[in-house]
Amino acid sequence: MSSTVPDLATATADYDALVARGMSLNLTRGKPSAAQLDLATPMLSLPGDRYKAQDGTDTRNYQGLQGLAELRAIFSEALDVPVRQLIAFGNSSLELMYDTVAHAMLSALPGARRRWVDEPRVAFLAPVPGYDRHFTLCERLDIELVPVPMTPEGPDMETVARLVADDPSVKGIWCVPKYSNPDGTVYSDETVRRLASMPAAAPDFRLMWDNAYAVHHLTDTPTRIADVLSLAAQAGNPDRPFVFGSTSKITFAGAGVGFLGGSPANVDWWLKRVVARTIGPDKVNHLRHALFLRDAEGLAEHMRRHREIIAPKFASVAQVLEENFADTPGVSWSDPAGGYFVTLTVPNGLASEVVRLAKDAGIALTPAGATHPYGKDPSDAVIRLAPTFPVLEEVREAMAGVAVCLRLALASRGSDGH
Repeated sequence: MSSTVPDLATATADYDALVARGMSLNLTRGKPSAAQLDLATPMLSLPGDRYKAQDGTDTRNYQGLQGLAELRAIFSEALDVPVRQLIAFGNSSLELMYDTVAHAMLSALPGARRRWVDEPRVAFLAPVPGYDRHFTLCERLDIELVPVPMTPEGPDMETVARLVADDPSVKGIWCVPKYSNPDGTVYSDETVRRLASMPAAAPDFRLMWDNAYAVHHLTDTPTRIADVLSLAAQAGNPDRPFVFGSTSKITFAGAGVGFLGGSPANVDWWLKRVVARTIGPDKVNHLRHALFLRDAEGLAEHMRRHREIIAPKFASVAQVLEENFADTPGVSWSDPAGGYFVTLTVPNGLASEVVRLAKDAGIALTPAGATHPYGKDPSDAVIRLAPTFPVLEEVREAMAGVAVCLRLALASRGSDGH
C-alpha cells in the first residue's frame, strides 16, 4: 500500500467502510492475553499439601514480613537486588510504589530532614512519554509532576541533572529503565551512572526504579541494564534507588507478586512502616510461584514461551505501520526489543483526532495525552499502542483500522491547507 497521504475523498470512503464493519477491538491497556495467562494455569494446583518453605516456615501462618526467601532468590538476579535486600509482597508493584511514596509523606526517609508532608512543595520528575499510573499516583498525593523529555538513551540527563541539583523540592524521578513504557527505551549505562551519582539538592532524593519489564524480552538476545544499586552505593548514594518489579505479566496479572528492593537502610525503613498495616504478605502465593518457576532458568524459559505468543503481535503492528507510513512525514513509531507497548508518533495536533476516529469505528485506543502528566500532551502527537491482549488476527484488524483513521486525519489536515 502507498505510504503517501491519500486524497480526502479516498480516505473518507475507506473510513466509512471501516465504520460500517461495526468492529469492537481494543488496544488500550498492556494486559497479558488469555493464552499468556494459560501458561501459568498449572500454578493453580500448587502448592498442594506442600505448604512449608525451604527453611521450614509454615506459609499458611503469620509472620514472614519480607516474603519467601526462595522466591526472592529467583528474582534477585533479574532485578539486580541482593536477596537480603529484596522484599516479596502483595499482588502488584504499583501498590508498593504507592506505599513507598505515602510512607515518605508521613515518615522521614533515611537521610531526610523531615517528612514530605511537611515540605512546602514536593515534585517528581516525569520522563515523557511515560506511564500514566505513575502520574496518577503523584496526583493522588498532591505531588507536582515536572515533565522531562526522553531521549534514545533515557531521560534527558542535562535537564534532569540541572533540576535535581538546583531544587531541593525535587524529591524523585520515575524511571522504567528497561523497555520503557511506552516507547521501549533502554537506559544506557551512562544514563544509569549519572542518575546514581549526580548531585542532588534534596538529601532524600529518590530514583523510583520501576523495572517492570526486566525479563520481558521480544528477541533472542536479552537486554541488560547497569546495576543501579551498586552504582549508587559506589557513588556514596546507597539510599537513592528504590527498585520495583512484579510477576504481573509473568504469571497471573490478578494474582501475582510485587517486589521492592533497596539499600539495607531503605528496606529496614520500609518494613518498619508497613508493619503497622499488615503482619505479612500471602506466602502461600509466594510458595506457589517459587515451586512453579523453580529458579532463574525456569523463569527465563517461562518468558520464552511468553515471547512466542506476543512477538508476532508486535511484528504485525510494525508491518502495518511500515506498509502504510514508511515515508510519511511526521509519522514514526518505536521498535521495542521488549516490554508491552509501541509508541506511535503522528504530526502535532493529530493524536486526539486519530483516537476519536478510531473510537467511532469501534477501535479503542489509549486516550491521547495519557503518556504525559495530567493527561496533556502539549504536542498532541503521541499514541500508545498495546498489542498484547487481543489475539493476533484482532491485532492485525485493529492496526489496519488505525491506519485508515490516521490516513483520514492526515488527508483532512492536507485538505485544510495545513
